[in-house]
Amino acid sequence: MAKNNKRQKASAKDTQNNSKLAAELAERLTAKAPSSTSRATEFNPDYTHVKRDLSRIGVLAGSFFAILIALSFFIK
Repeated sequence: MAKNNKRQKASAKDTQNNSKLAAELAERLTAKAPSSTSRATEFNPDYTHVKRDLSRIGVLAGSFFAILIALSFFIK
């Protein structure tokens, strides 16, 4: 029987702690966010260097294929 009493006391304490935590959480969620004067910066990446690299890769790949096709006619 002693164990049941301890468990009941502990669960009562846990219930009180949980209700306090829930109240604090509710206060934080309902509190107004501070008005920020600074605007959020927009994500605007610049991919010009990537496009240039991809076009260079495409030109190289195309030229290699053309060379391979031309060599296939001469080397048999």
